[in-house]
Amino acid sequence: MNDQRDIAPESTAARVALWRALHNEADAPPHVFEDSVGLELLSPGDDWRERGDMDPQFTRPFRASIVARARFIEDLVVEQAARGVDQYVILGAGLDSFAQRRPEIASRLKVFEIDQPGPQAWKRQRLVELGYGIAQWLRFVPVDFEAGEAWPDRLAAEGFDHGKPAIVVSTGVSMYLTRDANLATLREVAAFAPESTLAMTFLLPLEMADPEVRPGLEMAEKGARASGTPFLSFFTPADILALAHEAGFAQARHVPAADLTRRYFADRTDGLRPPNNAEELLVANT
Repeated sequence: MNDQRDIAPESTAARVALWRALHNEADAPPHVFEDSVGLELLSPGDDWRERGDMDPQFTRPFRASIVARARFIEDLVVEQAARGVDQYVILGAGLDSFAQRRPEIASRLKVFEIDQPGPQAWKRQRLVELGYGIAQWLRFVPVDFEAGEAWPDRLAAEGFDHGKPAIVVSTGVSMYLTRDANLATLREVAAFAPESTLAMTFLLPLEMADPEVRPGLEMAEKGARASGTPFLSFFTPADILALAHEAGFAQARHVPAADLTRRYFADRTDGLRPPNNAEELLVANT
């Protein structure tokens, strides 16, 4: 905690938040997803758009993927809330802003944000400074994963009811974990109450990605390795479905980018769409 890097948001979380904001600025309406809260939290200065990883053209397919997955997950949460599920768990929450943007839905739930203690404390402080505050139905769950803390136990300590169903989401995390660590996480969620749902992103092998995004993904992989957080896991759709069934889920389905394109980008005339065979989604049910 003495190192500033331990208390600031991780670079990947910051990039995702800025890409979500860039979608609203660089892409024509209608916008797939509208979120400027992360930008407010980061307050990066007026020159943030000049960063190399914010180039509007180069980042276009990547930010399309980011807003597509965010919209899909938010629609899924709304759908589950309408069914009566009232516990929402966000693994590796980063700069997620559901609680601030959608209080009309979030206030009907208990929202549990799980993250490393330092970045989460920074986020709490920024929410207070900006006037958002901390709603009573928003529970921050600091978990020191490096110290081996069990996140399901920490959830229970913060008021999570393991006897009731929940929706659990994990985005942009699986590639940084080994296969065994991913399997362990899946097993932990598969042990949740019946009618619980997991939505998780996974990265396909880089050679399978659309040619337009493969160089960018290869650059990201090299950058992650150089920064000490290498990509450790890639899954084909068949691999991830097999892993979900091995973990004990009753049902599992792959949501490809093509489905997201049909759902959220079909009427666009500018060609904006998420790339195929890059980062896609697993949805599994207990």
